Amino acid sequence: MTETMRAVVITENGGPEVLEPATIPLPDRLGCEVLVKVAAAGVNPFDLMIRAGLAGSCGTAEVPAVLGHDFSGVVVESPYAAHPLQPGVEVFGVAGAPRTAGSYAEYVSVSSLSVARKPKSLSHVEAAAVPLAALTAWGLVVDVAKAHEGQRILVHAGAGGVGHFVVQLAAYFGARVATTSSPRNAGWLRQLGAEQVLDYGAEPFESQVAGVDVVINLVDDLDVATRSLGVLRRGGLLVHVPLTPSPGLAALAEEAGMRYTGYAVAPDATVLAVLSRLIDSGDINVYVDDVYDLEDVADAHSLLAQGHTRGKLVLKVSEE
Repeated sequence: MTETMRAVVITENGGPEVLEPATIPLPDRLGCEVLVKVAAAGVNPFDLMIRAGLAGSCGTAEVPAVLGHDFSGVVVESPYAAHPLQPGVEVFGVAGAPRTAGSYAEYVSVSSLSVARKPKSLSHVEAAAVPLAALTAWGLVVDVAKAHEGQRILVHAGAGGVGHFVVQLAAYFGARVATTSSPRNAGWLRQLGAEQVLDYGAEPFESQVAGVDVVINLVDDLDVATRSLGVLRRGGLLVHVPLTPSPGLAALAEEAGMRYTGYAVAPDATVLAVLSRLIDSGDINVYVDDVYDLEDVADAHSLLAQGHTRGKLVLKVSEE
């Protein structure tokens, strides 16, 4: 290997224009970390917030910084000779940006607890669209909502990166899923398992659904979150996921007789392995809306910021 690598960095916070191609040193692998040659990297809304300096308690990048969380690639260095992830093994996982360098680069060094073997049925581009979004969805559906047979769950923004995994996992565990969406995604979301698709542009969602057990709000809109309290059964749960602070929402939920929580995802190799098996068995699918070259990441950020992406955007970093 060479001592340097291609990457995209930011040297200041701002809009997509602050993302700049650069040549930087390879990361040093330390302790239990694995060094991975990145084939593809996913693009997430969290990346946009870190770039803009708006991630709040979830972290501010010390510039110059490499952004990016999702990746898929091949292990090139392992922690020790008997480690299960040896050089040559194809993996996918989550980088530690902004605390450490992210995945918008040819190589990334991450904890072995943040990676798992890549689903065999997916290309690296497809696999790079999975980790952060699917881990978030698993946490929301399994750990927080505790989805089960007959439960009613409303998902706001079911066609997005996290949303399309939430819809599938909730349906997989037996919940009856309703989701808000534009009309163009309605048929696709029903194929993913949604029982009811609510056109958010036609009429207020609260006039189309009522008495649900859980609302999972993936929309960065306090009004949507507040109105969601009105569609919950008494004692129901509102899960508000966006990082933007929502002052007073917990108090409003308590006053209305509802439960409320936010959510923050944590990398988990064990859950990634479960998700990999669900993907290979055909129970969960990933949708990649578009693929960009690494150097064109600013265009991907601009498109994602518009809020109408279906599934995920992915960066092609190197040849598979």
